[in-house]
Amino acid sequence: MKRRLALISAAGAAMAASSQTSQSSSAARSGKERVVIQISTPDPKMWNQAINYLENLREIYGPDKVEMEVVALGLGLGVLTLDSPQGPRVADALKLGVHINACQTTMTRRKLSKEDMLPNIGIVPGGLVQIIKRQREGWAYIGT
Repeated sequence: MKRRLALISAAGAAMAASSQTSQSSSAARSGKERVVIQISTPDPKMWNQAINYLENLREIYGPDKVEMEVVALGLGLGVLTLDSPQGPRVADALKLGVHINACQTTMTRRKLSKEDMLPNIGIVPGGLVQIIKRQREGWAYIGT
């Protein structure tokens, strides 16, 4: 029994190390830091904070050294609608080269179409699926 626990423990540690190496080598291959930020709150302060993070990352790493993506889902999707007071801040982030994506699942549940959303944003089939995909590709994850 003790031996089995030791083997399971060793296997877990090896998997964790392998995952860390895979993520590090993924960033090294791209030559860029890659960051995905999840926004799932309607609070404009959180959106402002997320955009501030992105501006800071771009300034610290340099515009050609960081790839950034925001995924809005659930209650956070409202900031990406046409009537959102946060529209100018979203446009600022887009000008920085940030990829901003809306969750199609949330849009469907809220009966929103692409025409209801701010221009120049992307739409992904599922916000959580996109975040999981990015994490598997070695992107750093920041939740707000």
